Amino acid sequence: MPASAPYGTWTSPLPAARVAAGELRLSAVAIDGDDIYWVEGRPQEGGRNVLVRRDAGGRIADVTPPGTNVRTRVHEYGGTCYAVAKGAVYYANFSDGRIYAGSAKQDPAYVPITPEGKWFYADFEIDRRRNRLMCVREDHTQPGEPVNTLVSIQITGDPWVAPTTPCVAPTVIAAGYDFYSTPRLSPDGSMLAWLSWRHPNMPWDGTELWVADVTASGALEHASCVAGGADVSIYQPGWTAEGTLCFAADDTGWWTLMRAQRRDGSWRATPLTQLSGAEFGRPEWVLGTATWLAAGPSRLVVSYTQRGLWHLATVDERSGAVFDVAPGLQPHEWLAATDTDVVLVAGSATQPNAVVRVDLGSGAVETIREASSVKLDAADVSEAQPIECPTTGGLTAHAFYYPPCNHAFTAPPGGRPPLIVITHGGPTAAAKATFNLEVQFWTTRGFAVVDVNYGGSSGFGRAYRQRLAGTWGIVDVDDVINAAGYLVQEGLADPHRLIVRGGSAGGYTTLAALTFRPGVFKAGASYYGISDLEVLELDTHKFESRYSHSLIGPYPERKDIYYERSPIHFVDRLAAPLILFQGLEDKVVPPNQSQMMADALRAKGLPVAYLAFEGEQHGFRKAETITRSLEAELYFYGAVLGFEPADQIEPVPIANLRSNS
Repeated sequence: MPASAPYGTWTSPLPAARVAAGELRLSAVAIDGDDIYWVEGRPQEGGRNVLVRRDAGGRIADVTPPGTNVRTRVHEYGGTCYAVAKGAVYYANFSDGRIYAGSAKQDPAYVPITPEGKWFYADFEIDRRRNRLMCVREDHTQPGEPVNTLVSIQITGDPWVAPTTPCVAPTVIAAGYDFYSTPRLSPDGSMLAWLSWRHPNMPWDGTELWVADVTASGALEHASCVAGGADVSIYQPGWTAEGTLCFAADDTGWWTLMRAQRRDGSWRATPLTQLSGAEFGRPEWVLGTATWLAAGPSRLVVSYTQRGLWHLATVDERSGAVFDVAPGLQPHEWLAATDTDVVLVAGSATQPNAVVRVDLGSGAVETIREASSVKLDAADVSEAQPIECPTTGGLTAHAFYYPPCNHAFTAPPGGRPPLIVITHGGPTAAAKATFNLEVQFWTTRGFAVVDVNYGGSSGFGRAYRQRLAGTWGIVDVDDVINAAGYLVQEGLADPHRLIVRGGSAGGYTTLAALTFRPGVFKAGASYYGISDLEVLELDTHKFESRYSHSLIGPYPERKDIYYERSPIHFVDRLAAPLILFQGLEDKVVPPNQSQMMADALRAKGLPVAYLAFEGEQHGFRKAETITRSLEAELYFYGAVLGFEPADQIEPVPIANLRSNS
């Protein structure tokens, strides 16, 4: 018989420490013969990334040496920064930015193959015909903005042997644009495709797809722009087994899978498949992601999204027909494929993320590595429920609702749960519907959660993404408030205990909602959130240095809007308690953004807590940080909303709590 206890006070089977310790960050899968590779981000090891291999015999072992962090700072968000071929391994090391090489099978010492200096590398492509590695390089050696190019780095042939000469500086093979990504060779090595774009565009606004012939020496000739432009986003160019160029383009209003062929010296692109309301692209926040790959002659394996849910499928190149594979499995950003199988990182509504292999014929799923060893009773798992909420202007916003769920507890009759409204980062990103331990941390304690895909989110077409053009801090705030109001109207949330939380750009939406629409939310949590848009405009990294121009307006011409939408200038409107979390090595959102907000609330007399963490950057990676943050957030909500969590938590210093309680 379930015990009766107020929402928010339930004893959870999921302590914060288990959430932090049990969640590996899995990414960047690759196949090399019979071996499967991936990257694991390990909170228990200070958040470092490790390259891992499963060999043909099923043995799983680390490939990179102890202490190595396989990570890159290109665009600050990084992405895929390793490549493998016939046992040879090439990876970027975070501590010095250099590329190291060695053999996964011979187990020699890894050696650097790029010079020392302020260069970062990502998005690798191996050219075995010319014994070189091609990739994106970001050059920080000169004053001002770093310079991005495509470069070529000499490597040895098969089998891999350590070089005997000093490192030679990479050769630049493409330059002149602000950004580059996705260098991909045709199967015969005769052509290279890549993406490039210029400020102020982000890659989901407009990119150009270029293709060039590759000479025997490796130089690029006869480069031509195949598709894209300032108002068309191209995503993930690549080649089929027969040498057809494929990519996703959103000039139809949705990221549609396209193919292009060169005839008489010019390229012509046509849709490969059409699926109503589906997107075959993702916003390129990190490099090296994929939604499609060749899987044998005349077949592609793809991932696509409809109504915010991701699906795995195959596409027949001849007919364009789409055939779903392994229903219920939701792919994330990385794929690797053979003629018969696909390896990917995926999750489901009830199971944690994992590296899995799917048989494309039968749909059978083999789990290779789970992100979490934490197991919840099925009766304690809250599954994402897609909802559509009416919002401002007669439009619709999308979200995933999670009801409170704990088989050992029920709430007293007549009560409604507190609701946590999550505002995802980006803002051009999307909430995911896969099993998430942090969401379950709240729902097993008796909170309801709604993860809002506010206007500007990806996965719902270009027009939905562009709702945020010039309206950041307005449309997103309207949508999260209307999502909360919808659930209150449906009787699924307590209007007196509405909470808003978010990180990065989601932290800005959280602060904006609390500041410019006071009275709706009774508490908030900002993780490395933006409080001063102008300061961020003047002090951020290259990749996002013009992002605000499309979200807010050109700077400094519309400096007035930056001021008007910055919560830091209107703290007098705030009326809700707030807790802030910040990494002190954050290069994306500088720590002073959270510090200023905490100081202002403290001076105003509102309940406020501020937790800063040494060694953390943008997005917390250390187990102890994640544990402390979750517990502190729960403690804070209990203190300011008047309930006693069941957890034993180290108290959090909260300024002005007594005078405002």
